[in-house]
Amino acid sequence: MSTVRDGEADAAALAGRFDPEALPAEFVADPYPTYAALQALDPLHRCADGSYFLTRYTDLDAIYRDRTSFSSDKRAAFAPKFGTGTPLYQHHTTSLVFNDPPYHTRVRRQIVAALTPASIRAMAAGLEALVERLCDSIAARGSCDLVEDFAAAIPVEVIGNLLGIPQDERGALRGWSLAILGALDPALSAEALGRGNTSVAEFLDFTRALVAERRARLRGDDDLLSRLIRDESGGGRLSETELLHNCIFLLNAGHETTTNLIGNGLALLLADDEARARLAASPQLIGPAIEECLRYESPNQLGNRLVVSPVEIGGERFAPGTYLTLCIGAANRDPAEFADPSRFDIAREPNRHLAFAAGGHACAGMSVARFEGQVAIAGFLRRFPEARLAAGARRNPRVRFRGFRSLPAVLG
Repeated sequence: MSTVRDGEADAAALAGRFDPEALPAEFVADPYPTYAALQALDPLHRCADGSYFLTRYTDLDAIYRDRTSFSSDKRAAFAPKFGTGTPLYQHHTTSLVFNDPPYHTRVRRQIVAALTPASIRAMAAGLEALVERLCDSIAARGSCDLVEDFAAAIPVEVIGNLLGIPQDERGALRGWSLAILGALDPALSAEALGRGNTSVAEFLDFTRALVAERRARLRGDDDLLSRLIRDESGGGRLSETELLHNCIFLLNAGHETTTNLIGNGLALLLADDEARARLAASPQLIGPAIEECLRYESPNQLGNRLVVSPVEIGGERFAPGTYLTLCIGAANRDPAEFADPSRFDIAREPNRHLAFAAGGHACAGMSVARFEGQVAIAGFLRRFPEARLAAGARRNPRVRFRGFRSLPAVLG
């Protein structure tokens, strides 16, 4: 009985002291006990700044699918965070993800139209060859860092190809992406703010030159940048600034979350002999396995919405102007939706996770991310069936995006 009471007291303490802007170091290593405590005891947690932190699956799913009561516009939230005259403010308030229709709808439509099933299938040969080259390099060394030597190298190439970025000009993309997305964490240091602003400015210069080159020599519809430029010139609805910032958004979004998906997935499978053996015996499970990786260790842990009309959530009324943080990482382990949610099950069915959000703002590139994850993880495990994790793994100290900074492995 005392053990039960101790557990309840621990959960109450975790929920009671939770503040997304002042998180302890152990939260980065394992946020899920805190999420479970909030979900059970305070699922509509009111933060010190007056915003709310939501953790229940049913609440998040309903909010994501409601197109009238909530806004994705972040100008009011980002003004005090970044300053209205800064590159970070301009970027994050112009990019697709932090905007509402009709702007969001039109830009998203162009991206989705370019990422057809046929175009994704056309990536297969090049992606498989890239995975093999990376594995060849790893095999020559006998050990690797699964992030630096493998996971991070894949999405940069895929998105770089979609936008037609010259191969020898891709070296700076990852550093810019990490700095820009890192500025979205709840707590932002002066150093991170400066690094983010510098990265946006440098990325804009890079993208401006890329767009100028493509305007002079437009390519076919399989080139995403050419599609966006044609839409701009035909309808006059994408300004130069909007075009540049959405190109940056595509590179950032496609890089960070997919790197985390591949890294997190390999970490889970290399640490679970039973799951790895099951996948080796039934390779057709790679699709469900990727879905379970997305659920169990969601690469994107947090989303946000602004209440724009009076609405009831979980029995509580919320007034317009209320800012909500939607905890995807918690919702994807909600026992009300997922049986035994702390168990990693590569054949889980059903698996209606929210790793890519839902509704009108569901991730435009989710089919590409899934495809990259399947090809990369299946290819690595097939090539190195005896690989195992080594000491020295380090989580990226981020809250919004969950992944590894370093993930050493040996090949067996």
